[in-house]
Amino acid sequence: MRIDIICKPDCDNHCREALSNVRQALDQMRLDAEVHLYQDTRKMIDNRVYVTPALMLDDVVRIAGRVPDVLEIKSLIAERARYMRRLRDAV
Repeated sequence: MRIDIICKPDCDNHCREALSNVRQALDQMRLDAEVHLYQDTRKMIDNRVYVTPALMLDDVVRIAGRVPDVLEIKSLIAERARYMRRLRDAV
């Protein structure tokens, strides 16, 4: 699983808070994932992110414009697992 946090180059506090919440959620769920923090305007444009911070799970923007709390991140990760299981069963 890959989790990206995209921010503006000058937005530091919200990005660090989002990164901290993602790491707490992964620790609580005992999961390993690639977590990347991008403070790059080009990355924002490529992913059509207009408000930051944005949280992406496996290259899909899930949250933009606010810092997600730990419970919300955990529910997004759990939802992804159910989706992957349904996709595997369909094939």
